[in-house]
Amino acid sequence: MFRVVSDHEDFSSKRCVWVNGPVIVGAGPSGLAVGACLKEQGVPFVVLERADCIASLWQKRTYDRLKLHLPKKFCQLPNLPFPEDYPEYPSKKQFISYLENYAKKFDITPQFNESVQSAKYDETCGLWRVKTVSTDPFGTGNRAEVEYICRWLVVATGENAENVVPEIEGLSHEFAGEIVHACDYKSGEDYHGKRVLVVGCGNSGMELSLDLCNHNAFPSMVVRSSVHILPREILGISTYELAAMLMAWLPLWVVDILILIMAWLKFGSMEKYGLKRPAMGPLTLKGAIGKTPVLDIGALERIKSGDIEVVPAIHKFSKSSVQLVNGEILDIDAVILATGYRSNVPTWLQESEFFSKNGFPKASFPNAWKGQSGLYAVGFTRRGLSGASFDATKIAQDIGQVWKEETKQKKTTKAACHRRCISQF
Repeated sequence: MFRVVSDHEDFSSKRCVWVNGPVIVGAGPSGLAVGACLKEQGVPFVVLERADCIASLWQKRTYDRLKLHLPKKFCQLPNLPFPEDYPEYPSKKQFISYLENYAKKFDITPQFNESVQSAKYDETCGLWRVKTVSTDPFGTGNRAEVEYICRWLVVATGENAENVVPEIEGLSHEFAGEIVHACDYKSGEDYHGKRVLVVGCGNSGMELSLDLCNHNAFPSMVVRSSVHILPREILGISTYELAAMLMAWLPLWVVDILILIMAWLKFGSMEKYGLKRPAMGPLTLKGAIGKTPVLDIGALERIKSGDIEVVPAIHKFSKSSVQLVNGEILDIDAVILATGYRSNVPTWLQESEFFSKNGFPKASFPNAWKGQSGLYAVGFTRRGLSGASFDATKIAQDIGQVWKEETKQKKTTKAACHRRCISQF
């Protein structure tokens, strides 16, 4: 009924496939990291990817000016550092090139255009059943359904699988201007001279607003709640690296205070610009609910100069304007939704013990990488690429240990049988 396949074999026409090793769902940085670590353990695997390329979020759903927000040493995947000639904060293009070289170095060849519809653990046989629909990349409309049977399932679809589009009165039916999510935004070049409302004030919202300014657009940025804005570097050192150094010696709350004091010395008070800080410190807040502080790369200066207008929450949209909760009405030409992303795990994984309803593991870092019955998660720690690398290493070691023990046992059993056969002659 089943046929064993390696991670190199083309099996797009198979109806039911036995995978001799784990199935990894997702070929982003997290999935690639697990694959590379499994290679080192000598464990075969299959990677399923719904898009037609690796790292589809980076390749297809990010803006042109994007760079890594953290220094490259905190963003490299296991067993392959960034090239020495890369800058401290590699560009989008450089990071994609790094990932492509990573996949090539470790001979990771995902099954592209395969969208996982469901994954369920079959307690009767003690195996995972992963059902996919594969689409023809040539656009013929042909679809093939495949069921993969495996012992281990690694969820690597990440924190940002689907974009979040809020429901705001009048946005979809009344407003006549352009509406795009940040995942479809490429450059401010298309918005020259236009009045643009950017909904969201995270790292994407801030950076898109800055990009719009640089292309002579007129952005207004919606800030509904408090937000931490920190300098990307303090005294020439990455704020992230400085915080990590301080946390090795000081309690988290003390590090929060020190970081905020240094941010205040650099930026001054920001409340007069409509930017209020949360009561909880930036690192504490990040650990508690996963809300990442904004690392400023120039947007704050444009806010202070008035090039970026900070506005409160939205009440409703009309044909060519937006009414804010304070009653103010702004005439606008376009809306960019920098409203974030979410996990899509609940839509396909039929499991409730390890993952919560929001698509994240119930356990917190550093224990969020392993569930029951051979289920694993990578890249859900809210700790960026360094968190994904930690998960990947742990997962591969865990699977690799079982794999090696069973392989050794099989060899021992085979040798014993061979000796018995010889003794009979």
